[in-house]
Amino acid sequence: MNLTLHIWRQHDPESPGYFHTEEVSDVSPDISFLECLDLVNERLMQRGSQPVAFDSDCREGICGTCSLVINGVPHGGSRGATACQLHMRSFRDGDTIVVEPWRAKAFPVLRDLIVDRSAMDRVIQAGGYVSVGTGSAPEANSLSVSKDDADRAMDAAQCIGCGACVAACRNASAMLFVAAKVSHLSLLPQGQAERRRRVLNMVGKMDEEQFGACTVTGACEVVCPKEISLDFIGRMNREYGRALLGL
Repeated sequence: MNLTLHIWRQHDPESPGYFHTEEVSDVSPDISFLECLDLVNERLMQRGSQPVAFDSDCREGICGTCSLVINGVPHGGSRGATACQLHMRSFRDGDTIVVEPWRAKAFPVLRDLIVDRSAMDRVIQAGGYVSVGTGSAPEANSLSVSKDDADRAMDAAQCIGCGACVAACRNASAMLFVAAKVSHLSLLPQGQAERRRRVLNMVGKMDEEQFGACTVTGACEVVCPKEISLDFIGRMNREYGRALLGL
């Protein structure tokens, strides 16, 4: 495959950014998008140019660090997949591909395609802890959890914190991410003691970090690589309302 890539380049947070155009030839349709960027970097370094900086780690769709907007869609648009799981066979020979970083006030660009997503870490830290005893593992049946609650908690806990929901939202809202983190603990017995404090602190920190408001467009659910349901936002709103009322 022969492709034309328009890649966002930005030396540091203060420098102006621009699109660099790179013609890439002989791309195997079986490699991933990140491997294609590896090829681009090899050719840039052979010419004595600076490689494109981008985040990656597991390359298995687990860690969530491959934060790329590809042709205007976070992670490239393959349903339930991250950018590292996107294969070049998703494109056609001769295609033009535009590659950008996440675009959100809460995610400042550090260099090229790398953004600072530590705001999401601080939201999680605001949630605090759960009150469980330390020591040996408790007997499995000592805490009864219904199958329905366990399944819903696991659905929420699948969130990998990649930030695609923020990048897709026209308001740069982190509601789907926060809703997933709030819900997976509040659905389980271990998360009950701090339930009210947790949702108040996490929502407060989300606002403090300058994430936008949610207007329920549903774009977040569409691009989420773990297909976290929009229903969790409704659930968190109910949790937040009860916490404000002290219920």
